[in-house]
Amino acid sequence: MAIAAAREAAGHDGVLGLHLEGPFISPARPGVHRPDRIAQATMDDLDWLAELGSAGTSLITLAPECVPKSFIRQLANAGVRVSAGHSEASADILLNAIDEGLTGVTHLFNAMPPLAGRAPGIVGTALAEPRLTAGLIVDGIHVDPISVRAAFAAKGADGIALVTDAMPSVGASVDRFDLMGRTIRLQNGRLTAEDGTLAGAHLDMASAVRNAVNLARIPLEDALRAASFTPARFLGLEHERGVLQPGARADLVALTPELTVIETWLGGTEMREA
Repeated sequence: MAIAAAREAAGHDGVLGLHLEGPFISPARPGVHRPDRIAQATMDDLDWLAELGSAGTSLITLAPECVPKSFIRQLANAGVRVSAGHSEASADILLNAIDEGLTGVTHLFNAMPPLAGRAPGIVGTALAEPRLTAGLIVDGIHVDPISVRAAFAAKGADGIALVTDAMPSVGASVDRFDLMGRTIRLQNGRLTAEDGTLAGAHLDMASAVRNAVNLARIPLEDALRAASFTPARFLGLEHERGVLQPGARADLVALTPELTVIETWLGGTEMREA
């Protein structure tokens, strides 16, 4: 299973751990997830989920309203990072989850209700709550650039983590692939299932930084921090990743003034194309 594979790979070839997105998400906000793969959590599920704590630095995305009381607390105590996503949780439910140990929001603005004046929900709570780090897909498709600017204005670069939600089309020449028995097609930079549902993103991290700067007008230093230090800190790796200091890994990227990648080093080793 995926957890066993992540445990085996953790610490090798740059693999940090596993992000388990589901299965304990809201049936009302499935996104491209298959409805028959969505499950209601029970306390018995903690037996296998706790194994994530030994699978490197791992994360689970769940809907807080779809898990039992203290479920999140026990996951957090087991060393698993917990994030809210694919959810319709109210602000009160999310605040209780934060008190139990939830620290992130997956794909802010997507697969969750919009912010409303009398129903702040996940979006409003994420923007207002400094204990949360919000992941943001900045591809110009998932989130409007103005909403990206609003998120950075509310939380700053220390509260926003740029994420790619990258799918098999990234770095490849394919324009379609299979996902859980569904055909996903790439057209005009957009990945969709046959019914038009967005299915991940055709996005790499360099492009996310470039989009944050060029589309959303985020200062370059903020975009770079949101792509490096902030996600590293969210994962508890801020002393070894996403920062230039003695003892940290020498993971470096050289960019042109147009923010395209010209050189990459992993652990101090220059990466060259075959």
